[in-house]
Amino acid sequence: MNILVIGAGAREHAIAWKLALSPRVERVFVAPGNAGTAMEEKCVNIAPNVDLLKFAKEKECLTVVGPEAPLVEGVVDQFREQGLPIAGPDKNAAHLEASKAFSKRFMEKYGVRCAKSRTFSVFDEATRYVQRCFASKNVPLAIKADGLAAGKGVVVAGTLAEAEGAVSSFMKDEVLGNAGKTLVVEDFLDGREASILAAVGVNNGKGCILPFTPARDHKRRFDGDKGPNTGGMGAIAPVPDFSSAAQADFQTSILEPTLKGLRQEGFDYRGFLFFGLMVKDDRCFLLEYNVRLGDPETQAVLPLMESDFAELCLAVLDGALDKFPLIWKKGAVCAPVAVSDGYPGQYRKGVPVTISAKLAQTGAKLFVAGADLRDGGLFTTGGRVLTVSAYGADLAAALQNAADALSAVAFDGMGFRKDIGEI
Repeated sequence: MNILVIGAGAREHAIAWKLALSPRVERVFVAPGNAGTAMEEKCVNIAPNVDLLKFAKEKECLTVVGPEAPLVEGVVDQFREQGLPIAGPDKNAAHLEASKAFSKRFMEKYGVRCAKSRTFSVFDEATRYVQRCFASKNVPLAIKADGLAAGKGVVVAGTLAEAEGAVSSFMKDEVLGNAGKTLVVEDFLDGREASILAAVGVNNGKGCILPFTPARDHKRRFDGDKGPNTGGMGAIAPVPDFSSAAQADFQTSILEPTLKGLRQEGFDYRGFLFFGLMVKDDRCFLLEYNVRLGDPETQAVLPLMESDFAELCLAVLDGALDKFPLIWKKGAVCAPVAVSDGYPGQYRKGVPVTISAKLAQTGAKLFVAGADLRDGGLFTTGGRVLTVSAYGADLAAALQNAADALSAVAFDGMGFRKDIGEI
């Protein structure tokens, strides 16, 4: 069969690579793809101006959507109206990521354990609320822009001045445009973060959610969780401190009420779901939903999946997810991200990337995010340039293999974190 993957990042490279490993897959078309997918066996990049509906119909493709923007815009609805198989939530369900306010209402309605919060669309009301919070408790608040903000829509304010500044920046200065006109103000949650990706097969009020092995992303730019937030500086899977008790609590306090909500809301949700968690004393709180696979968690999780990923996608679409045998490789993956100098602010582009023969000795896999091919060479185009996905028999071995693999990659101004998986 043929598969169309929509997207251009390291996540989409990992998805395309994993799908291409299936003996059932003849071709994986990636729209628009990147330098990594261009070099991947069985993978072909598609020009940005191609009509994807027409292309998928002509090539008889099953389509998998990587990023959130096409899902929020309704690409799944458009494909299904034409009778084309596509893995992803419908536009209504995509509001779980598109709107923090919608998501919080869903959590509260169906009893998904999460932080207490208030939603505001009036600047003065939001300002008075944060003032009252700090006057009574003097504790941090998480201030979240309602709409999609490319990872820039959350401020953890430890002081009243920071909270007032965030509210003013989002609502008055409109630094995020329409995304920040409505805010969700949450009580701060303490603990350790974890991410659980999952396959979802819900349609006509029936179906199930099949969770993957837990992962942990590291958002801060510098070692020790210092510096600005980024799109992700690396991930590990599985998570050593995510205990069986935490897993059981996730099932009862997060997954099961989420599944109940998806069914009762009548969503056509046949795709993937990301649970962003805060875990303390083996109790899980939901921070957010993403209505697709996470980045860079996907680059850590998919290499551990022994099951056929293409077969999993078919099970999602065919209503057979509850019978799918999901099998995981023993061991661990560490997947640090190499970034351009200046990221997440202004950064250089067009810097040549060199990869030495040492990389092959580590067994690591490179997933390209922001780089293209010119004259046979690799050149940077983005802030996050590539992810090094390194397997090990245990986490310690994976960390060492990741460090060795990173030493085989070089470009001027290259930055990365040395403590992915260590904190």
